[in-house]
Amino acid sequence: MPNAPQTVVRIERTQRPWGWFETVSEAHQHKIKRIGVLPGQRISLQKHSQRAEHWVVVRGTARVTLGADTFELAVGQHCDIALGQVHRLSNATLEPVEIIEVQFGAYLGEDDIVRLGDDYGRM
Repeated sequence: MPNAPQTVVRIERTQRPWGWFETVSEAHQHKIKRIGVLPGQRISLQKHSQRAEHWVVVRGTARVTLGADTFELAVGQHCDIALGQVHRLSNATLEPVEIIEVQFGAYLGEDDIVRLGDDYGRM
């Protein structure tokens, strides 16, 4: 397809107080990230107005909050996060947790995060 959008492949690690993420691939209306959460840490309780996400655990045991439900996912297990759904990824273990996150939507910028709770004062 001569007019197909190009896929951008880059790996850059961005540090966060809870761990890190790497953007693995980005193309029209999707982005793939690898996310690492340190033992005892968690990301913000958040939602997105312009994207949905799919998480697959590739290392450790992840604790996932989706709306009012909290559950654990082991390596190879996955979950879907709908557009606008409140969610959080946590690591309640002594080992690192890593997931692959696939984002889908018309806009995939980091400023689409609406924080509802944050352990690091980023509200």
